[in-house]
Amino acid sequence: MPSIEHPPPGSFCMVELASLDPDRAKQFYEPLFGWSHDNPPVGGDSVYTLFKIGGRVAASAYSMRPQERAQVPPHWQLYVAVENADQSVERAAALGGTVIEGAFDVFEHGRMAVLQDPTGAYFSLWQPAKTGGIEIANVPGALCWADLNTREPEAAKQFYEKLFDWKITAGRNDDYLHIRNGGDFIGGIPPAGFSNPYVPPHWLAYYQVEDVDASASKIAGLGGKLYFGPESMENVGRFAVAADAEGASFAIFKPDPLSEPRE
Repeated sequence: MPSIEHPPPGSFCMVELASLDPDRAKQFYEPLFGWSHDNPPVGGDSVYTLFKIGGRVAASAYSMRPQERAQVPPHWQLYVAVENADQSVERAAALGGTVIEGAFDVFEHGRMAVLQDPTGAYFSLWQPAKTGGIEIANVPGALCWADLNTREPEAAKQFYEKLFDWKITAGRNDDYLHIRNGGDFIGGIPPAGFSNPYVPPHWLAYYQVEDVDASASKIAGLGGKLYFGPESMENVGRFAVAADAEGASFAIFKPDPLSEPRE
């Protein structure tokens, strides 16, 4: 079972669900992805959930605070690993990003911040200490990709390349931008024309599954909604975009065994 011990800087190191009802989230995602869960103590009446595959962390969830519930709907939030959260916050601000929450300690686990890129998409930073984040990859149920949906791909490219040292390049036959962190392809930015004008810019997390069609059929039965697909991309894989029972969007994906991102 492929494991991650130390997420490298620039990688997506955690994906976290902001939920109105974490118990309802468990009832949706555990049968869909085969996750189990732990609820580590976080103090007070708060509950934090770690979703796991084979005992290794795959994702997390928390109950949204009243103020947050009034401002945003349930959603998945991506975290990017950094060596120094404070310095990354300063750099993001200098590059035109907005600091939503400056760097702060999360007990002994690490240091984080919440940012908004210049095109409007939100994301978080994570400086690991005791906790690195996601501990498993390349298996069904694990995070496998992330797309940045924005109407300003070039502005996003310039921001993220300078912030995380990502290499963002177009494919050979289309305008889809592939994101590479070091030697790993980790996500992409679809062409602006693919962006829904009625949906704010956002990061969309993809989870690997054994069978996209079977998983898509499960979603409605679990109280979710299918937005797009299933559809195949030649030499890439098959995917679908959906929302869970609370409306948080995500995607499912099965890679083509012979697929390989190309520049």
